[in-house]
Amino acid sequence: MIETGLKNKVVIVTGAAAGIGRATAERFVAEGCKVATWDVNEAPESAGVFQKVNVADADAVEAAVTVVVERWGPVSVLVNNAGIVRDAQLVKYKDGEVVARMTDDKWDAVIGVNLKGVFNCTRAVVPSMIAGAAGGAILNASSVACLNGNFGQTNYVATKAGVIGMTKTWARELGRFGIRVNAVAPGFVKTEIINAMPEKVIQSMVAHTPMGRIGDTRDIAEAYLWLASDAAAWISGTVLSVDGGLVIGT
Repeated sequence: MIETGLKNKVVIVTGAAAGIGRATAERFVAEGCKVATWDVNEAPESAGVFQKVNVADADAVEAAVTVVVERWGPVSVLVNNAGIVRDAQLVKYKDGEVVARMTDDKWDAVIGVNLKGVFNCTRAVVPSMIAGAAGGAILNASSVACLNGNFGQTNYVATKAGVIGMTKTWARELGRFGIRVNAVAPGFVKTEIINAMPEKVIQSMVAHTPMGRIGDTRDIAEAYLWLASDAAAWISGTVLSVDGGLVIGT
């Protein structure tokens, strides 16, 4: 087994109740880390110590970080995985008329969790990392959707593109403290959202993926673990696409 240098490290994983977040939290637990799992829904015991946290609420995030630090000490790894979708076309036309628009509520909800949530969590955790004087790793969830655009996802794509910008900015600002900041851009991954899609849509996703399958949540969890590990000690400010070689439009 490759030595990751992560045993007993303090890790926070947001959006850890299901899907990629749950798989990621469980993977860090298996590595011997002390894992705090954050979500608005309860996470399983296998994913670490659960804290109910709405990442869009800055005060709740600050309070949750304080609890983690008091329990275990400085945070070493933050995985900003929490995210939601509220899909709608910017402006939908039918028979020559506007029949729908993306609402402010849908825009604000996705911005609040996917973008502001990443900002809130990172701002709250960084002082602990700096005080610990041992560096750290911040890992942000982006998406291949922001690299190519995605129909009906103006809000979601905007947040995932914004996450890349923050990732690169923080890599510049925090590198002097030994803190590495990277993003992961998953392709089509088998989560509850995809499971609910029509089979023909899923097969279209497979057809666009050269590896010939939908990704597993563990594929993304392994990428997060590797980027947090000593094996990636010289990597910061990058976006790692974990997508099976996804080629849009082929």
